[in-house]
Amino acid sequence: MNELIAIIDDEPDIRELVAIHLKKAGFRTVLFPDARRFFDWQKNNLPNLIVLDLMLPDMDGTEVCKIIKNDERLAHIPVIMLTARTDEIDKVLGLEIGADDYVTKPFSPKELVARVKAVLRRTETTAPEKTVVNFEGLSIDFDKYEISIDGKPVNLTPTEFHILKILTRKPGYVFNRDRILQELWGEDKIVIARTIDVHIKNLRDKLGKYGQCIQNLRGVGYRIQL
Repeated sequence: MNELIAIIDDEPDIRELVAIHLKKAGFRTVLFPDARRFFDWQKNNLPNLIVLDLMLPDMDGTEVCKIIKNDERLAHIPVIMLTARTDEIDKVLGLEIGADDYVTKPFSPKELVARVKAVLRRTETTAPEKTVVNFEGLSIDFDKYEISIDGKPVNLTPTEFHILKILTRKPGYVFNRDRILQELWGEDKIVIARTIDVHIKNLRDKLGKYGQCIQNLRGVGYRIQL
């Protein structure tokens, strides 16, 4: 696992406790004491899941969840609410506004990690794939196998196009090389992981100024930020 989990909670002990157990489970974490700092950070980054406290110093967690779920760029990111409130109406409200799960304090860190894994599995299998992606002057139509930059067609090999489709399916998600290899060829073709580096270099070159959208996290894998 290399998914990035954003933890938004105003209690330092809770943030650290959650982070420690998520890291032990193989996740990466980024921590925020309030909503404002998370929203500043997300302008250039995307987590794979958000653990969101309901009682924040600058904004109610339900409002934060509403903003996330009404933002086209963020709406696909699953949210687990973490709160000391135990009223059933609060749980129902949280789920109605788009939260994917709800954990009440005090909680078992192992249970929270299990919930995180379950939500990620569920959202990965149910998330619809985009057939058309438009980002500034970049346009990709996965159904027609067409890509253009500023209206000019770009010729990609089938492998390059498939890699682009894999990365674009989950913007911000880091795919390691083995995962990309598995999705490309399964068990049918024996290739080394570094083959992916060559394909992605060629893909970046062909994307020109948009090549920088494909980022390499050294020792982890690749992601696309659109």
